Amino acid sequence: MAISIIIFEDNDRLRQSLAYLLQSAAEYNVLGDYHHCEDAANIARIFQPDVVLMDIDMPGANGIKGVSLVKEARPGTAVIMYTVFEDDEKLFQCLCAGANGYLLKKTPPEKLFEAIREVMEGGAPMSPSIAKKVIGSFQSTPHPGSYGLTDRELQVLQHLVKGYSTKSIAAEMSIAFNTVRSHLKNIYAKLHVNCGKEAIAKIAGDRTRL
Repeated sequence: MAISIIIFEDNDRLRQSLAYLLQSAAEYNVLGDYHHCEDAANIARIFQPDVVLMDIDMPGANGIKGVSLVKEARPGTAVIMYTVFEDDEKLFQCLCAGANGYLLKKTPPEKLFEAIREVMEGGAPMSPSIAKKVIGSFQSTPHPGSYGLTDRELQVLQHLVKGYSTKSIAAEMSIAFNTVRSHLKNIYAKLHVNCGKEAIAKIAGDRTRL
């Protein structure tokens, strides 16, 4: 079944180009595209998209608020920020609001497609420069040992930040899928979160409070 997508982007040309690009691939179904996210909650409830691509700088409510609206209306929808902003504050605000991924608009189309597949598999896709910032937060927060994380668990968490799915982490670390799931379960328990997105937001939130 095709992955259903909603796009929120105020640049008409870019929004239409994204819609055309995604719709031209059989694995995607663009349900709608909008130049603002004021009605994001209702749109998410009505169309129930698998994935939302969300700009940050839009008229009225910005994309950070848009993430919250979508997540409150339909928690199961994955939201990927699609923006020009690389600054730490907006990045971590988006993650803490519930964003599942963060891509820069200079991301090549094939990487965008890959990110959508990753987020559907439970990953947290990010542009390389963005992942570097989040990983850097591990060095700015209290040592991971303060969370009780083992070195192995930290390695798994760092792969999660890079956008790897559970299956991809297992392949990258040459360990069993169930071993990764066990590590993730321990990580979530130690960070007092329920999923990978919340784990990343937890680290991000701790960083902003330093």
